[in-house]
Amino acid sequence: EDQEILEAQTQGVEGITFVKVESSRYALAIAAANFYDNPSRKLTLVGITGTNGKTTTVTLLHRMFTGLGYSCGLLSTIANYVGSRGSEAVNTTSDPLTINSLLSEMVEAGCEYCFMEVSSIGVEQDRVAGLKFKAGIFSNLTHDHLDYHKTFAEYLRCKKLFFDTLDKEAYAITNIDDRNGMVMMQNTKAKVVTYSCRSIADHTCRVIEQSFEGMLLKIDGTESWSPLIGQHNAYNLLAIYTTAVTLGADPEEVLVALSTLRPAPGRLENIRGPKDISVIIDYAHTPDALENVLKTLREIAPDRELICLFGCGGDRDRTKRPEMGKIAQKMADRIIVTSDNSRTEKTSDIMADIKGGMDLSGRAKSLFIEDRREAIRTAVMLAGQGATILLAGKGHETYQITGTEKTHFDEKEIVAEIFNDLAV
Repeated sequence: EDQEILEAQTQGVEGITFVKVESSRYALAIAAANFYDNPSRKLTLVGITGTNGKTTTVTLLHRMFTGLGYSCGLLSTIANYVGSRGSEAVNTTSDPLTINSLLSEMVEAGCEYCFMEVSSIGVEQDRVAGLKFKAGIFSNLTHDHLDYHKTFAEYLRCKKLFFDTLDKEAYAITNIDDRNGMVMMQNTKAKVVTYSCRSIADHTCRVIEQSFEGMLLKIDGTESWSPLIGQHNAYNLLAIYTTAVTLGADPEEVLVALSTLRPAPGRLENIRGPKDISVIIDYAHTPDALENVLKTLREIAPDRELICLFGCGGDRDRTKRPEMGKIAQKMADRIIVTSDNSRTEKTSDIMADIKGGMDLSGRAKSLFIEDRREAIRTAVMLAGQGATILLAGKGHETYQITGTEKTHFDEKEIVAEIFNDLAV
């Protein structure tokens, strides 16, 4: 039947060859790698997968190795870089043609390393098939993307598949504090390297103290200061350290470099305003990420009023919405639920799903404001002396998607405008 369809489609057409394959996605990935002369084999390619921490880890690895004197490439949620030349990214993990084209450009530009985010959807869709990774990093696995994968087990399977396909010359670097950290390693041929902030591992880290200005860490027994904050960033920094040392970097040089690394865009960015208000902008858009950020802010400023503003994306995993409402209720003094890329869903319906995770006490301290700009203004106006306001979900994004329309929306600009208005 397929042959008949092909013959019907190609009648009168000469010079075209059709190849029937089991998976066109996989075939495209292999063809793309071969077409560009397998560029992933000509540099050191490092991939990271996990629910949270991917962007921060690859961005800071790129900055660190660049600072250590290497020419590097970056493939991330925020941007793609060939050396110092950057371009906006569309997906966390691009299509195989784009990936191999960019890797080829990196090779031509003399890049020695490339650091790359590897999403579960990218693995499932064979976007990284045919690539040769020198190291794969596992950060953590929590609730996300179930709109696509349907079940957590399938989500886990796709993450694990990345490590299953690493070869024996590669390193599989894993966070053993995550309950799935060693599950990811069960079938890998790569050499396993472990890291932990709680138990014995190849590389360890402990937070000694922290403030809004940064934190003091003890990594493999040596103290190191970082301008990043939060236990989740301690894990990110430990993953960076472990990867760099595993790839042969000098541990002392790496610790010095860690102290100079600034946060990735939209990750716990702190804007100070009138009345000693701190507005924290963070990309947290999953239950685990929201809880991590709120916990960090509570630990740093336990006596400050904590206002949490967030929403959930439309046409995406609905099951995480009440979970995020429940977490905000537990950890914040005031809550403002608003829009966050509602897409083709009604914002009011999304907010109702979030509200479903709250009991009466949570709803009593919550406001539901569809217009995110107005919601931010309301949060600032409600904030008392020294309050902390978390704007969660947008992070580095400078747009809102309503229906199918994408409009400019930069929270840093909006906060600056509101603070300027208050100062007049």
